Amino acid sequence: MTATIAIENGNINDIYKVGEEVLPMYGTNIYLEVGEEMKLIDLLYGLILRSGNDSAVVIANNICENEEGFVKLMNLKASSIGMNNTTFNNSHGLDEKTQNYSSAYDMALLSSYIYKKSSLYRKITSTYKYEVASNNKTYLWYNRNKFLKEYKFATGGKTGYTPSAGKTLVSTSEKNGLRLTAVSLKDPNHYQNHKDLYEYIYSKYQSYSILDKESFSVDDFIFKDNLYIKESFKYPLTQKEKDKIKTILRIQKTSNYKNNDKVGEVVIYLDKDIIGNIDVFVNTKKEKKKSFFSKLFN
Repeated sequence: MTATIAIENGNINDIYKVGEEVLPMYGTNIYLEVGEEMKLIDLLYGLILRSGNDSAVVIANNICENEEGFVKLMNLKASSIGMNNTTFNNSHGLDEKTQNYSSAYDMALLSSYIYKKSSLYRKITSTYKYEVASNNKTYLWYNRNKFLKEYKFATGGKTGYTPSAGKTLVSTSEKNGLRLTAVSLKDPNHYQNHKDLYEYIYSKYQSYSILDKESFSVDDFIFKDNLYIKESFKYPLTQKEKDKIKTILRIQKTSNYKNNDKVGEVVIYLDKDIIGNIDVFVNTKKEKKKSFFSKLFN
């Protein structure tokens, strides 16, 4: 979440100055010194690759006036993406003075959110080796997430540990266009268990394209083929499930619409369960096809 807030609220090329906030940090650090200067992009690599607790507090105190303000942004973001069982109290994860609380499901929501939204996050979290120089020394970091080397379909993720939380792992993987995320908490055998989870899903599921924005068309009485969608929709399905997919187009019938107005949605069902909603828009500038009666009249 610290990386998410930094990516969405900071300029990655801004130079951050290290303050005394790093002095109480223990555990895994990148060993920043008071007065040292480093770009946000490099602090993010230190945060994700090395679990840098000192990097976390430097980011927090530069994005906001203090860590308390940063934590407020963390909790607002958590709420906005449905992390209903999560409360952040610090930016670093150390839990002797203040504790962060969450669940495996909430961490999976966060992993899915930032992986899908940020190409920068995807790049950083998949990096194995990174070298950078600050204003007074050079660093060489290797990713602490050994899952990248142990599982050929791994694409990234983040390890974690405190005595209270135990070994934790959020990982991502991709095979044949199917992207997955897995989370385990208090799991001493997390690498093997994540591999087993992924292999099970990949053996049962495939990624199916249900709606394609490039080929989407509707022969609607009012709009004809002038409707379009801005995003495609894919979903993982078993062989049995793919025959239970149904799409329903719901259109607001009106003549008072402008170009690129939203005019409805496509609701995607898996049997009786709704698995997706895709907004539908109208292109009033696209030439409408003439009906048979119009052609006959002309």
